[in-house]
Amino acid sequence: MAPALQLPRSVLLALWLTAPADARRATLAVQGEDEPHAVHRGDDDVVPLVQWLTDSAAATEVGVALPVPGEPVAVPPPASGPAIEVGESVLVARGDATVVAVPRVERFGSDLEPGHLVRWHVTAVPDWRPAAHAQVGSLEDAERALRDGLRTATEALVDLDVARWSADAAEEIAVVRDGALTPSRIPPGVEAQRLRVLTSAARLRAIVRLATRDDGGAVNTWQADQRATALREVDRVARRAMAAAATRLAGG
Repeated sequence: MAPALQLPRSVLLALWLTAPADARRATLAVQGEDEPHAVHRGDDDVVPLVQWLTDSAAATEVGVALPVPGEPVAVPPPASGPAIEVGESVLVARGDATVVAVPRVERFGSDLEPGHLVRWHVTAVPDWRPAAHAQVGSLEDAERALRDGLRTATEALVDLDVARWSADAAEEIAVVRDGALTPSRIPPGVEAQRLRVLTSAARLRAIVRLATRDDGGAVNTWQADQRATALREVDRVARRAMAAAATRLAGG
C-alpha cells in the first residue's frame, strides 16, 4: 500500500474552516495522530481546538502562508516573524476581524513512536487580504507551475548528472509517487481541481525531502549546490501551489 501524503497542519485547518462540517469532525481531521491541539488566544486564554472552532463565527475568507526566510510573506506583523520561524500559518477573516493562527509543535517520544503537542497561537493583525490577493494565483496557475517546476528541476538534475540518488532514496521516491492524501482528513466536497493540486504539491514536497537527504550523484560542491538550488525551486513552487489550493478569498 502506498504511503499517505502529508499536508501541513495549517493547510488542513484552512480547508476545514470553510467546510460545512461540525467542529468535532474538523478537530479530529486536523489533529490526526497528534495530541489534542490547544489554541492560545491570549496570555491566559487557552482553549482546546474544538472549543475554538465551536465558539468562533464562520470564517468568511481563509488564507494559508508557508513562508521561508527571504521570501515575500502575506502575513502582517506581529505574526509574520513566528509564521516564518515555523514555516506555516493560517490567515482568517471573519467579517472585519482578521487574525493569524501559527502552530507551535513540540515533538516527544522516540523515532519509532513519535508524538506531537501542538499549540496554535492566534494573533489579531491588520487586514491580510490585500497582500494575499496579490500573492495567491489561480489554481490553473498553480497546476501549470507545478508541471513547469518539476520539469525544470528534473532537467537540471539530469544535466548535472546528480539525479542518481542513493538506492534507498530512489526506492522511497518511487513509492511516494503513488502516495495519496488520507480521505478522512480532507473535508467533504473539496473540488477535484483543489484536491489534485494539493496531492501533486504534497507529493513534490515529499520527494524533495527525500532527495535532499544526501548529495546523490554530486561529485563536487558546485554540483551539490546546483542540485540543492533546483530542489529548493521545486519546493517553492509546491508550497505556493499548496497555499493557493487551501486559500479561499472573496472573488477568487
